[in-house]
Amino acid sequence: MPQTGAGSIARPGRRIGALLIDYVAATIIATGFLGFDQFALPSEAGLTQFAPMAVFALLQILFIPTAGGSPGHRILGMRVVRLGGGWVGVWRPIVRTLLLVIVIPAVIWDTDQRGLHDKAAGLVLIRA
Repeated sequence: MPQTGAGSIARPGRRIGALLIDYVAATIIATGFLGFDQFALPSEAGLTQFAPMAVFALLQILFIPTAGGSPGHRILGMRVVRLGGGWVGVWRPIVRTLLLVIVIPAVIWDTDQRGLHDKAAGLVLIRA
């Protein structure tokens, strides 16, 4: 892969920006449609406290195979591709998202700055 420009591995700044865009969008959707109240105490919120994370995961799982990345990825000029080429399929975005939601695999990178969640799924986040 090239070191810079289109096709190069996306750097942390863009990744974090995309994550913020996606999570804010998920929170807005959860607030508007699922009754999520960000100011409620956990004892009052019940299961709705997990609504933004569920919407976030759903956005990732739906948009990666269909649009080539989440809305945040696409807005910031990135794509999720299969390392060997071809369509990412359905199971890879699910594995990637489950590991992303756990957080730890996403914050541990290799020397190429690929997160463990991407490595485990055989995916790479590149600049479009």
